[in-house]
Amino acid sequence: MPQPSVRLPAEWENQDGVLLSWPTATSDWQPHLSQIIPVFIELVRQISRFEQVIIVTPTPDETITTLQQATVALNRVQCYAIDNNDTWSRDFGPISVLRNGIATLYDFGFNGWGLKFAADKDNQINRRLAAQHAFKVPLLTQPLILEGGSIESDGAGTLLTTSECMLSANRNPHLEKQQLETFFAEQLGIRHTLWLDHGYLAGDDTDSHIDTLARLCPNNTILYVSCNDEQDEHYAALKQMEEQLHSFRSIDDQPYRLLPLPWPQPQFDDNGDGERLPATYANFLVINNAVLVPIYDDPADTEALQLIGDAFTDREIIAINCNAVIQQHGSLHCLTMQLHQGTLS
Repeated sequence: MPQPSVRLPAEWENQDGVLLSWPTATSDWQPHLSQIIPVFIELVRQISRFEQVIIVTPTPDETITTLQQATVALNRVQCYAIDNNDTWSRDFGPISVLRNGIATLYDFGFNGWGLKFAADKDNQINRRLAAQHAFKVPLLTQPLILEGGSIESDGAGTLLTTSECMLSANRNPHLEKQQLETFFAEQLGIRHTLWLDHGYLAGDDTDSHIDTLARLCPNNTILYVSCNDEQDEHYAALKQMEEQLHSFRSIDDQPYRLLPLPWPQPQFDDNGDGERLPATYANFLVINNAVLVPIYDDPADTEALQLIGDAFTDREIIAINCNAVIQQHGSLHCLTMQLHQGTLS
């Protein structure tokens, strides 16, 4: 029986909707609920202008009431009564793949970023959504621990990832780099894997997810985090990352157009322990006809918005204040998972 042709679409391709997981008082968001709920309201408001929003929440009636009180139109919003551990849909949500040109959803294992945090409920969310008929396409379980934030696709056979995360001993210790590349080729249609070996953000729990550091964009462009402060702890590692990005070639052996994102001022945990937070402009979300960009009340916000607009000239650029989001050590892209056109019921 011939193998299907498989393709991992780019985020900027047409979507049916975006998955969100609502923050609750029983999660780590409890001290920050009054700050994070308005961010979710704004995400729903903006995404639903362009496509559907799928929300998993243990209290759907309460969530709907909250949105109604904020005058959010609900005609493109669907809530599913599903319990969750946390809100990071990027990392447990289903990954859209095209098999023989037909949309399919992959359900990878999620183990709390290498066994750091509880994930028993989040690891079941995709299957529970399927059981409630949220999807109109198959949900195929994959024998791999893999988070959506750890991979970037250009839709044309190239995958960008980080060695630190993908080769983590607490994810898939039985697989080496070459075996992972074989899996990517067979199940995702990847023909060209770019491994980023440098770069990190203090306060990041993901072992350097690619979506915090560097993002594939249309027309052989990469937007990436850069640090111009020689006194900052990140300076050396991000310079090494920049040098490696300059060495990368596309699948057709062309250098990438590299756009360095500005470096926001250091931000710290508001609980008083002084822990640095992973504020990054690379954690933007591409949706139909728009890009949602995290901002941090920082002087660099304006430049970041302009640069992302340079990479996505055909889309509206929408700023979302993510000061509350980084209190739990993630940002905007981490909260969301896009669902390719043809996947939602």
